[in-house]
Amino acid sequence: MSVDQPALHDAVVVLSAPIQVWSGRDGSVGSVAAGSGSGSGSVGSGAVPRGVDGIYCGDDRVIHAMQVDVQVDGQADGQRSPRLEFLGAVTPGGGTASFDFVLRVPGPTPDPVVTVHRTRSTDGTGAGETLLVRSALEHEVALRVSCVLWSDSSPLDLIKAGHATTATSPSIEGSTWRWRGPATTARVVAPEARHAVVRDGATHGIQLTWDVVVPANGQQSLGWRLELCDEEAVIGPAPAPAHDPATVDPSTPLGRLVRRASADLAGLRMSLAAAPDLPFLAAGAPWFFTLFGRDSLIAARLMLSVDPGLALGTVRALAHLQGTTTDPDTGEQPGKIPHEVRRTAADLADDRSVLPPVYYGTIDATCLWIMLLADLDTAGESATTRDLMPALLRALHWLRDESDADHDGFLEYFDVSGHGLANQGWKDSADSIRFADGTIATGAIALCEVQGYAHQAACEAAHLLERHGDLARRTVADLALDPELADPDRWRQWADELRTRFADAFWVADDDGAYPALALDGAKRPVDGVASNMGHLLGTGLLDRAQEDLVVDRLMSPAMFSGYGIRTMSTTNGAYWPLRYHVGSVWTHDTAMILDGMLRQGYHDAARRLAEGLLHAAEGFDFQLPELFSGESADVVWPPQPYPASCHPQAWAAASWVVVARALANR
Repeated sequence: MSVDQPALHDAVVVLSAPIQVWSGRDGSVGSVAAGSGSGSGSVGSGAVPRGVDGIYCGDDRVIHAMQVDVQVDGQADGQRSPRLEFLGAVTPGGGTASFDFVLRVPGPTPDPVVTVHRTRSTDGTGAGETLLVRSALEHEVALRVSCVLWSDSSPLDLIKAGHATTATSPSIEGSTWRWRGPATTARVVAPEARHAVVRDGATHGIQLTWDVVVPANGQQSLGWRLELCDEEAVIGPAPAPAHDPATVDPSTPLGRLVRRASADLAGLRMSLAAAPDLPFLAAGAPWFFTLFGRDSLIAARLMLSVDPGLALGTVRALAHLQGTTTDPDTGEQPGKIPHEVRRTAADLADDRSVLPPVYYGTIDATCLWIMLLADLDTAGESATTRDLMPALLRALHWLRDESDADHDGFLEYFDVSGHGLANQGWKDSADSIRFADGTIATGAIALCEVQGYAHQAACEAAHLLERHGDLARRTVADLALDPELADPDRWRQWADELRTRFADAFWVADDDGAYPALALDGAKRPVDGVASNMGHLLGTGLLDRAQEDLVVDRLMSPAMFSGYGIRTMSTTNGAYWPLRYHVGSVWTHDTAMILDGMLRQGYHDAARRLAEGLLHAAEGFDFQLPELFSGESADVVWPPQPYPASCHPQAWAAASWVVVARALANR
C-alpha cells in the first residue's frame, strides 16, 4: 500500500457500476488553486485534482474537477458576488446524493432566502447533476449559472498511489472527448446550456452556462449529464435486483443499516461484458471496482438468503474465467477460480506488484466457489449444479492436484512470478502473516482458514457428487479426468485425512491455552500469531466441538474483541497496532464471517454480542459499515476511529447486514 494513498473516510461517493463519482462532503470535486478566486472558485481557471475526487468509468478517471459558480445577472460593478454556503448533504448510498447550499444575494433581510439543491446521480452509462434554485424573494431574480468539467485520463492505480493526475488531459471537440483512445467516449449533454471549451495550461475542460430567471417565491431547475462509453471494457452494468430484500423497520438502527447497505449493494452490482445477464458484486469502491473472486463469492454467500440471483450470477460468471492452463506469470492453473479481472494490468505501486488483467493469485477462491455452488444446490438450484458440473470437476482437480505444490497435505501459496501478491489469502498485504512476536512469516504459506475452506469444499463436493452421481461420472469421462474426482467416498476420505493432519500440525498454545496457528510458514513451522483467521474455521467441520469452544473463547477475549468487532490480530502480538491494515484493525466482513460460523454452530450468545458490536459501529459510520476500521477498544473511543484509506462501500462489508440481522433475531 502506498504511503501516499488518498484518504477516503471523509469522502462521498455516488456509484452505479461501472461509474463512480467521488467528492468532498460538500459535493465539491477537485479544489481551487490559491489565488484563483473566492466562493465556489473562478470558473475556467485554477481547478486542480484533489485526492480521489472525480468521475470514473471502470479503472479510469475521466473528470478530475468540477466547478460550479452562480452570479446575479446584471450585478453592478463593485457589488460583492453572491456566495454559495454549504448547508448539508443527504447521502443515502448507491446511485444518488444531494447537497444543499444557501445562495447569499442582496435582500431586505439577512435571512437565507435563496437556496440551491444539487442532486448528483449515476447509472451504468454515466453521471449527472440537477441544480434546483428556490427563492423566497418577492421579486424574480436573474442568475447566470456556470459549471466547468475538467477532463482527465488518469488510471485508477496511479491515483491510488497518490499521484494527482496525468500531466495532460484529453482535448475536447464540441462536447465530446476520448480519454483512452477510439474505444472510449465521453459526451456532455446539456441541451439548455451554452457549451464552450476552456483550457488551463495543459488541462482541458468544457464550460456549461445557463441564464435562468427564478420567479418570485418560485424555483428553477437546470442540469447536465456525462455519458460514458468504453467499447473494450471487460466489466459493465448489471440488471437491478428483482426485489427489495429489506423488510426491517427503517426507523430502527438495524433498519437504517439495511437501507444503506441495500442502496450500496445495488450500486456495486456489475457483470462481465461477455455475460451481461450474470450479476455479481464489485469488491469495493474506489480501488476494487471490479470482479474479485474471493470478495464477490463471500459477499454473494452472505447475501444468498435474500438475493439468490446474485449467487447464481457470481458462480456462473467466475466459471467463465476458470483456469485452463498453467501460467506462472498470471498464477493460472487448470480449474482455478481467478482473483481479479481488469481491463489492463494493475500496478500496485509497491515496487514489486504488477498484476495482469486476469490474475489468479488467490489460494481460497476455488474452495469458496465450490462452497457457494453447494449452497445453491441446497437452496434448490440443482439445475445450476448440473450446468456447472464440468467446472466443479475441474475445480476439484485443482483442489486435489494443484493446490499443494510441495505435497505436504495442505493448501499453500507462493508467488513465483516475482510481480504477484506476496500473500494470497484474504489478508493479502505483505506484512499480514506474523508470529506472536511480530516477526513476518516467509516462504510458502499454508493459512489455517484455507484448510477449513478446503475441508468444507471437499465435504460439500461429496454431497453434490452423490446427488448428481450419474452426471458426474459421465462428465468426468467426457473431460478425460481422473474418475476418482467424481467419487464422493474419495472426497470424504480426503477431508478426513486433512482434518487429522490439521490437528497435528496447526494447534499451538500460549499462557491463555490452545488455539489454531494463523498459518504454517515455508519451513512448516506454526505461525503462532493469535489472529482472527481461526474464526473462519467455525462451521467448516475441521474442528471438533471442544476445539470450537476454545476458538470462540479466544475470539471473545478482550485481546481479540474490541467491542465493535474481532481484531485481525491480538493486542498481545508484537506488531499489533489498531490502524495496521491486517495487524490490529477490525474488518467488517471478517467479524461477519466469524459471526456466521458461530450461528451455524449454535454459539448464539457470542454471535449476538458480535452483531451488537457491528451495529454499534455502524451508527458511528452513518450506517455505512466500511471495509475496515481501527481496532481501538469501544471502551476507549466513540465513534470508532476510521481507517483513512478504507474503501466504502465494500461488498462484503455491506452484505454483512444479513448475518447481523439473523443474529439479532435469535433471542
